[in-house]
Amino acid sequence: MKKILIVAPSWVGDAIMAQPLYARLKAQHPGVQIDVLAPAWTRPLHARMAEISESFDNPFGHGELKLGARWRLARQLKKRGYDQAILLPNSLKSALIPFFAGIPTRTGWTGEARHGLVNDLRKLDAAALPKMVERFAALAEAPDEPPAQPIPFPQLHVDGAERQATLNRLDLNLARPIVACCPGAEYGPAKRWPARHFAEFARECLARGLQVWLFGSGKDKEIADEIEALAPGVHNLASRTSLAEAIDLMSFASVAICNDSGLMHVAAALRVPLVAIYGSSSPGFTPPLSAEAQIVTLDLDCSPCFERTCPLGHMNCLNQLGPDLVGAAVARLRADIWPHPINLTRS
Repeated sequence: MKKILIVAPSWVGDAIMAQPLYARLKAQHPGVQIDVLAPAWTRPLHARMAEISESFDNPFGHGELKLGARWRLARQLKKRGYDQAILLPNSLKSALIPFFAGIPTRTGWTGEARHGLVNDLRKLDAAALPKMVERFAALAEAPDEPPAQPIPFPQLHVDGAERQATLNRLDLNLARPIVACCPGAEYGPAKRWPARHFAEFARECLARGLQVWLFGSGKDKEIADEIEALAPGVHNLASRTSLAEAIDLMSFASVAICNDSGLMHVAAALRVPLVAIYGSSSPGFTPPLSAEAQIVTLDLDCSPCFERTCPLGHMNCLNQLGPDLVGAAVARLRADIWPHPINLTRS
């Protein structure tokens, strides 16, 4: 039986975009065992991927070398007898553990001076593989071979009993359709639709008889609290759930409204109809991987700039993107719950 160790990405969205690679490896090698080495906070994602056998915590933070600790972890992994390691990050440090573990084939893209550490080194043609999901999937193929098409959309599974338990714990119900709003974005404020726009949209949802659930981590609590203050009646779940619980609850949603963020990719992988809002980033590289997604962006001359904060100081790419545009996108996805345009005078 072939055994493959994946050195997985640290970001939630990137971790989800790697799932089609795992599906391709399963198709190529029936019976293959695929394990992942990844940060502990991504464990709930890998637990919901049918292709993954085991997940091992990668305890090393960004910038931490800790050669001794990496050597000790590699010695433990060596005992598992992996045939191949596939390295999804392009850093030198991500290549150290597979090298120390003596894994015979170590596959990855050229990166930070990794010659020797990565012995199946691929040179990326960024024009041929513009999307991150394509770059991950291509590592399942022979060198210079394109990824098998079509690349399937990522998919996360949920456990019915676990999600019902989370629903009960938070005293939530499914009596009315749920609109999931994800106002956070880890990268920075230039990727976050303003709280006042989210709040105006949420008030419109409530006026239409819909529920609004706000999702996010502790880092998103400030913006979620601001939205809650401006739109009383929303269910503010930011910082109140683990990532595992957020995944379970998100699966109940009739539609999700998300910035370009990890939770956007969670919604897509759960097959929740999705409106994805883009400001400083580009849907050309990390689009929502779903057949039921609407991308909303103004395509201003100054965007995408890929900056964490607006270099021009006005953030027009998101400030000028009004709730009416998001409502129109919801109507295209779910006319059953959103049959007519937003009346901006209502709020």
